[in-house]
Amino acid sequence: MNKTGEIKNIELLAPARNFEAGRMAVLAGADAVYIGGPQFGARAEAGNSWKEIEELVRFAHQYYVKIYLALNTIFFDQESSAFQEAANKAYSIGVDALIIQDMGIMEMDLPPIPIIASTQCHNYESEHIKFLEEAGFSRVILARELSLEQIKKIRRETKIDLEVFVHGALCVSFSGRCYFSQALAGRSANRGQCVQACRLPFSLVDDAGKELARDKFLLSLKDLNLFSHLRELIEAGVTSFKIEGRLKNEIYVGNVVAEYRRELDKIIAESQGKYKRASSGAIELGFEPDLEKTFNRGYTDYFFKGSPFFNKDSKNNVLISLDSQKSLGKFMGKVKEVKSDYFTLDRAHDLKNADGLCWFDAKKELTGVNINVVDKDRIYPAREVSLKPGNDVYRNSDMAFERLVQNGVKRRVAVSFSVKETEKGFKVTAKDEDGNEAEGEYAFVKTLARNSEAEKSWIQQFSKLGETVFFAKDFSFKFEKPYFFPLSILNQWRRSLVPELSRIRSENYPKVSAVHSKTQNPYPAKELDYTFNVSNSLAREFYQRHGARVLEDSFEQQKEVGGKKLMTTKHCLKYFLGACLRKVKPPEFKEPLSLVYGGKAYRLSFDCAKCQMEIWN
Repeated sequence: MNKTGEIKNIELLAPARNFEAGRMAVLAGADAVYIGGPQFGARAEAGNSWKEIEELVRFAHQYYVKIYLALNTIFFDQESSAFQEAANKAYSIGVDALIIQDMGIMEMDLPPIPIIASTQCHNYESEHIKFLEEAGFSRVILARELSLEQIKKIRRETKIDLEVFVHGALCVSFSGRCYFSQALAGRSANRGQCVQACRLPFSLVDDAGKELARDKFLLSLKDLNLFSHLRELIEAGVTSFKIEGRLKNEIYVGNVVAEYRRELDKIIAESQGKYKRASSGAIELGFEPDLEKTFNRGYTDYFFKGSPFFNKDSKNNVLISLDSQKSLGKFMGKVKEVKSDYFTLDRAHDLKNADGLCWFDAKKELTGVNINVVDKDRIYPAREVSLKPGNDVYRNSDMAFERLVQNGVKRRVAVSFSVKETEKGFKVTAKDEDGNEAEGEYAFVKTLARNSEAEKSWIQQFSKLGETVFFAKDFSFKFEKPYFFPLSILNQWRRSLVPELSRIRSENYPKVSAVHSKTQNPYPAKELDYTFNVSNSLAREFYQRHGARVLEDSFEQQKEVGGKKLMTTKHCLKYFLGACLRKVKPPEFKEPLSLVYGGKAYRLSFDCAKCQMEIWN
């Protein structure tokens, strides 16, 4: 318990690109799931119909799992009514909270639904987060660039619920302040249309035209993995742990959620009652979770321990996957020998037919092949390959594992049954793990049993819970004498009682409401440029009421964007070149540096006091 004696709910929050991925997330142990709707989600490719979202809400709520709808794009004036309708529709079908970016939403006539500030709101400074708390937000999703110490500071200075990304893809730019996609392709990240410019191959040149790197993935960050830091984050005051991946499939979701579920359950079990899970149901896995077996670009703990460039405790000070933006998978070994139709590795492995393999070729380009046949230590590829002895080989598709994940998750809510003899029959009570209770009194002509196995009959029949969300945890019997019960009678009683428990459980779903009112607490910044993403009159009204003056429209609305800053990053290419002013004398190159793609150069600047890099149009 915390200082007030309150037990803290710990939430594992999982992504869903569609109903199937959301269902997998729930079954694998998520306490909440976030999903995009038909419009206004930051992942336009992961949109879903209202029917699909409502279906997921019904499924998830059986386990007291919450559903959050991502409405986290900016909108234009002509879209404001559609945004209002989306908020109302989400509330009407039972969505538990809205994740938003655009402050114009706070000017709308919102239903009493909690509002979560997306990481697109650039939730990096305590002052900004405190403002959001006072403006009526229920939670903020913190910037991924924050260190543990910065998170602790935010917790000390605010009371709002804190959500942190712990796993998955990283945006190289501060979220919400990336305009590279819009500048490059006319597709705005803040409108859900990011083309992932950071995953493109760039060349790096200096002001004299000297090429320092050619066609390398200089902005493509590795994937975040804070699995080993969950306990520290809980102790720092974080209550929601978010897995990135609304473009990932259900295999990725099931594997990653299951692994984080086990670790959080372990921490909760060891907390001596301080923490509890935020949802219900026992998780049964038919596979062993492994974070190396699903999509990853290599892992980093990013800035969790402070700057990885100067912190020896950081997991990895190499933040980028230089030669590929794709998933490598799990390292399987080095090539030992190569024959005309097969090759071998230097260690034992569990490779199977149809698995996918990849490696870097002589040009340092990632290439791959599927396995045709595995015969003992011999691996026969499906086509001729250019492998050499000594090549590192990775498995990026494990077919057997994927089948196990697909069919290997179950989740059941525990129910205790008690049976008590009454004057005219029996009273049966079913109570689930959340305290929901249903009971039925059944008239019954009592007939003494020839043996004392009445209790066994009860257990057998009432444990047959089939396709319900329940499992029978235990039984309590209070009989004066052993009676005979026809199986048909026991089944009839079970079939009447269990649906009633489901109905009561649904009625008692712990819905959280929020009251929204117009606030006037001053905004920390007084003058706002295009990086505040003001794209509609409602957002202007919001900021004006809070004492801030909007100087520029959003980047997306500007006709001339030459010379505008496109990204601010904590990732630093000067450090990558060995030219960090805090470490060594810089090598001989002439600034400014530029990234080049498609014949266009993007100038770099460096704010060494803040340890930040900026990319300019």
